[in-house]
Amino acid sequence: MSSNPKAEAAPDPSWVARAREEIDRAVKRSMKAAQFLTAEPATVGTTPKDVIYSRGTLSLYHYRPMADEIYRIPLLLVMATTNKAYIFDLAPGQSLVEFLLKAGYDVYVMDWNPPRADEANLRFEDYTQRFIPDCVRRVQEDSGVQDVNMIGYCMGGVLATMYMATHTDGPVKNLVCFTTPIDFSKMTEFQVWSDRRHFKVDKMADAFGIVPAPVIVGGFDALRPTGRLTGNIRLWDNLWNDEYVKQYRMMDRWGAETLPLAGAYFKQTIKTLMWGNELFNGTLKVGGKTVDLGNIKVPLLSIVAEYDHIVPYDAAHPLMEKVGSTDKEEVILKGGHVSLVAGPNAVKRMWPKLDQWLGGRST
Repeated sequence: MSSNPKAEAAPDPSWVARAREEIDRAVKRSMKAAQFLTAEPATVGTTPKDVIYSRGTLSLYHYRPMADEIYRIPLLLVMATTNKAYIFDLAPGQSLVEFLLKAGYDVYVMDWNPPRADEANLRFEDYTQRFIPDCVRRVQEDSGVQDVNMIGYCMGGVLATMYMATHTDGPVKNLVCFTTPIDFSKMTEFQVWSDRRHFKVDKMADAFGIVPAPVIVGGFDALRPTGRLTGNIRLWDNLWNDEYVKQYRMMDRWGAETLPLAGAYFKQTIKTLMWGNELFNGTLKVGGKTVDLGNIKVPLLSIVAEYDHIVPYDAAHPLMEKVGSTDKEEVILKGGHVSLVAGPNAVKRMWPKLDQWLGGRST
């Protein structure tokens, strides 16, 4: 028995271990904060590729094969117009493109550059009646195959559906859409941001010509006003974790490199889609053609993110109801708008599903 009845019991060993772990992490945070602030931008998009076509805002890449046996039908990915396509190719082991190449797909990607001053008048017509058809033709020529599979991400999916609905005799055999909005009335937070009572889209777009990236970023930030602060807090909490920091830096670079948009295209998006909901209503006309989603009859896979605050489920689901395809499937996966296609959730959930669906349709 202790001679001092008030002597304190020895500390719980598990508590001591946790305290030491937190102290170690705090030290690492302090050391790594300076490294983070002075580091060069994250390296992304390293999978070997060739630029087979480029014109102003558009670049078409062909990725070099990584498998001995290649599926017959090449695959064309159409990126959203607001972002760079390296979200498909972040880093080895975290690259959808690399995954597809190793699985035997022949991969092409439509990527976007900031529009030049002389491209301020680009419209849906240019993207869906010129750019996409031109890239499809070049994929055919480069691959030597007439059939093409197409994947569209977000607004890339919107452009892909516009193209498909107005090219009913085209060579696309299978269509995949990631988080693609169709009913823009259900984009509730964007509706608030672009409220026609306050949003002077003509005046703004005409004044700029090319709508600056900060305006686009401001729209996304408006959806989650505390998102950037929350992200910074999580970063600080995880500065000790090299893998977390690596992932954060790649995603942060991608978000920071949001692209400006051609003024005419921006106005058209706000007026016909956000305000008029013309794609959903079936009244949208592009190049004199009515964009009737019922004209899309090819096999369709629509992949939606359960926690997508940019394109909610109710905005994306109507694609399944509008298309004329009999072979169509909708998949709802855990994740958000970006984590659906990139990151650990994508590796485990979306990529294998995409491969399983496409594989049997690519021979």
